[in-house]
Amino acid sequence: MSFTLAITGRPNVGKSTFFNRLLEQRKAIVDDVSGVTRDRQYGVAEWAGKSFNVIDTGGFVSGSDDVFETEIRKQVHIAIEEANAIVFMVDVATGITNLDESMADVLRRSTKPVFLVVNKVDNHKRMLEASEFYSLGFEHIFFVSSISGSGTGELLDAVTDLMTDKDSEETKEEDALPKFAIIGQPNVGKSSLLNALVGKERTIVSDIAGTTRDTIHTHYNLFNKDFMLIDTAGIRRKTKVHEDLEFYSVIRAIKAMDEADVCMLLLDAEKGITAQDLSIFSLAAKKGKGLVVLVNKWDLVEKQTNTARDYEKELKNRLAPFSDVPILFISVKDKQRIFQAVELALKVYDNRQRKVPTSQLNDVMLAAVAAYHPPVVRGNAVKIKYVTQLPTHTPSFAFFCNYPDDIKAPYRNYLENKLREKFDFSGVSVRLFFRKK
Repeated sequence: MSFTLAITGRPNVGKSTFFNRLLEQRKAIVDDVSGVTRDRQYGVAEWAGKSFNVIDTGGFVSGSDDVFETEIRKQVHIAIEEANAIVFMVDVATGITNLDESMADVLRRSTKPVFLVVNKVDNHKRMLEASEFYSLGFEHIFFVSSISGSGTGELLDAVTDLMTDKDSEETKEEDALPKFAIIGQPNVGKSSLLNALVGKERTIVSDIAGTTRDTIHTHYNLFNKDFMLIDTAGIRRKTKVHEDLEFYSVIRAIKAMDEADVCMLLLDAEKGITAQDLSIFSLAAKKGKGLVVLVNKWDLVEKQTNTARDYEKELKNRLAPFSDVPILFISVKDKQRIFQAVELALKVYDNRQRKVPTSQLNDVMLAAVAAYHPPVVRGNAVKIKYVTQLPTHTPSFAFFCNYPDDIKAPYRNYLENKLREKFDFSGVSVRLFFRKK
């Protein structure tokens, strides 16, 4: 079993700053507004040669009616269930509050090891003030400063002491799994799709656009399929991004694309594909990611005989020139065809990993060149002699020829189409380079 550490506590005690420090990267959004972290966030940390998962949770709030706070409470409870050990974070600057006490109550009932971490202890005076937290009755207590990192070493030593080497190995294996990002505009149903696939409420879903602010990682391991799903904040046009937080969320979503192997672009069937969707699509294609287009809310569209066929044709026209992309009509609400979406993403992932043997590549592509020669430019006959696949993440091919600069876009497209026709690269951007022999 991989080992998981959950960071809990009331809002604004510095959980996300601590989370970012463990991961040595800025993954959770940090702001002075309380309630910035709404969903559980996952990352992998390493200490003393051991790797483990870390979950950052939204601040624990007890007895409030706010829709998000009720949801945050649910998420915290789920995180505590998932974890092997728990960091309970409190803040020396404010002392023990009622919320800390009700949280301590919840955690004392848990059978899991709890580390009480008193944050913001950055001078001698605060060290003395911190001793009041012994009254919460936890055995393991640590005094740290998340911002400077002082005191975190002792805490991490105590955490890794609970782990075996096997736990660490399994965490590393999970980190190497295929990663699928669910991308698209706000409110098209990205979080609902994730929850429907996983079968439990992994992210907070509401009709308020912009509910998901961080990118959320979930390990999917059902029906003999094993991969990571990444739910991203909706990407909207720059002019629409007002709050700082939202600006960070958009950057996060774009970074999630970098991390992913395949991006599942979710569209709203009633709205069709918008200019914003097209720019998200071309960004993912530029980054060389695998792509699957999912048209959600298909249950709300009035259908005639060829509705789906016409819709698909129109979509491919809009997506041109990169139209060799699988398109699937789904309804997350009715769970219609959502598992087919996973099958498609796995297939595109395989296409992206495909390595074509050089001999086979030359047989096919040189025959295609012989069937239709490159146009003569300035009296020069362009001759392509040899083709090879380059060792890159995105399928890339080098064509060696005598006048590489004279090969124009139409011929380049012809070669790409031939490649796609003979070797299945559906859903994957293919890159062609022409080099001097």
